[in-house]
Amino acid sequence: MNSPSIPVAIINPDAPPESLEAKQPPVDNGTECYSKEGYFSRDYMAREWQRIWTDTWLIAGVSSDLENVNDFFVFDIGDESIIVTRTEEGVKAFYNVCAHRGAKLVWDERGRRKVFVCPFHSWSFRNDGELRRITDEETFHPEVIAHRPGLTPVAVAEHAGIVFIHMGDNPPSLQESIGLPEGYLEAYQIDKMKVVRHVRSEWGANWKVGVEAFYESYHLHAVHPETRGVMGDLNVQYDLYPNGASRMIVPLGQPSPRVADQKTVNEGLQMMLQEAGIDPQGFDGTAADVRRAIQLGKRKRSERLGLGYERFEDGQLSDSWATGIFPNVQIGCHPEAVFLMRFLPHEKDPERFYYDTMTLLLPAEDPSYCPPAWMGLPEGTDVSGRVRPATEHYTLEEDAGLGLVLSQDSALLPVVQKGMRSRGFKGQLWGEQEQRLRHFHVELERRLQG
Repeated sequence: MNSPSIPVAIINPDAPPESLEAKQPPVDNGTECYSKEGYFSRDYMAREWQRIWTDTWLIAGVSSDLENVNDFFVFDIGDESIIVTRTEEGVKAFYNVCAHRGAKLVWDERGRRKVFVCPFHSWSFRNDGELRRITDEETFHPEVIAHRPGLTPVAVAEHAGIVFIHMGDNPPSLQESIGLPEGYLEAYQIDKMKVVRHVRSEWGANWKVGVEAFYESYHLHAVHPETRGVMGDLNVQYDLYPNGASRMIVPLGQPSPRVADQKTVNEGLQMMLQEAGIDPQGFDGTAADVRRAIQLGKRKRSERLGLGYERFEDGQLSDSWATGIFPNVQIGCHPEAVFLMRFLPHEKDPERFYYDTMTLLLPAEDPSYCPPAWMGLPEGTDVSGRVRPATEHYTLEEDAGLGLVLSQDSALLPVVQKGMRSRGFKGQLWGEQEQRLRHFHVELERRLQG
């Protein structure tokens, strides 16, 4: 029996093979229907902790939060808390626990310290992990503290302005583990971007339900009908990379093929023109011309402000390169800003997770220059980048103010989680618009099986 002919979207058929925009060769991930146990089982959750979370490179934060020597931030995941700090010798990471009695050493989410002092008995440690002082040291038998107990280190590395940690004993190469081509993330200069909003909200679903919702555009027409006028949801290019990495190039600045009217420059398209520095009132093209106009508008802005957009393909100036890094990250990549999402497991409950998002902006002096509207920044947000905002925390019951699109996802995911428990649901059936989900699960099962 012949395989069905499945349409494949290609953003730029003329892109040379070495271009980051080029369509990647297909990957055969099979057609298996996976068990739904992993969305509810505490045993499965424990196995994920041992074989995924503590044995994989994880994004702990961004380099701009460690701009100066002695800057630090704390990365919390599961029952672990990790201090990440910039020292004279470079970035280092340590378990956030005092070697004396196990007290949590640092309670602030970020700050600047050369010395960390335990709040329990005032033992102190230099930010390179070395023990500095034991309170009343003369009252300890020398044999007890002869090893000069410092902080326990965690593997740490920086790549393209992002800080990764690995809790395993023998971590593999970070560059190889990421799975993305060389230069892919580097082009966005995330190391020069500033965090303008950071939100950590609790959602009522398993963390994998979160990953899955953001790894496909198949649901846009149903869950986010507002996007039909500005996103080519059936024209999305899906690409699969090694080690579970993947991306979808979502063309923006064009109506969905599902929309009958392909000519009118609707309100959403007008807003996108304005974001590109183009007066929508003076635009005389049709909807079919908007995407290209955005690209040309941003190239003109780059020339005027010296932004160096020659490093980008045309499509990167208009489209969203939604990029996934295994196990729990999606980065919405744009020249002006990136939207970094982490789907973090709950400490105890497999049916909850934390949706941790950072909006990072590459500063530029231009009145029309801003992050894409879909990132949902509240009106009045300081986008100057001069002050790093505090992280906003929201419980399951609170509205995180993430904007219309993300609020729709937040409301839907608990419904999906509950529905998956039904006896009538046997397991997920993924189409080719959901191929990133299958790619993710193939890698997940490979890791879980050891």
